[in-house]
This record gives sequence, structure tokens and C-alpha cells, in this order.
Amino acid sequence: MEQAFRDVHGYGLNEYQNDPQKILEVEQRREQDYRQGQSVAAQIERQAHRE
Repeated sequence: MEQAFRDVHGYGLNEYQNDPQKILEVEQRREQDYRQGQSVAAQIERQAHRE
């Protein structure tokens, strides 16, 4: 899990847990990814029901 976190965010869990700015950055990125995923899912759902 540590390596996956490092690959995605560029720093390890210890750095993340001890730096409030990094926590904020990661959570904002997660929120943005979630919203983008919801948007894509809604587009696919609309296209599926259109045909």
C-alpha cells in the first residue's frame, strides 16, 4: 500500500500523515477524481438509455 500511495501521489504515507498541506492536496485530488467519475458514469448512463 505504501508503494502504491507513493506511485500515485509522489510521497509516502508518513509524509502524508505528518503534513496538513499534503493531506489537503490528496483529499482535493480524490474529490476531483470522484466528481469526474460520477460525471463519466452519468454520461454513459444517458447514452445507454438513449438508444
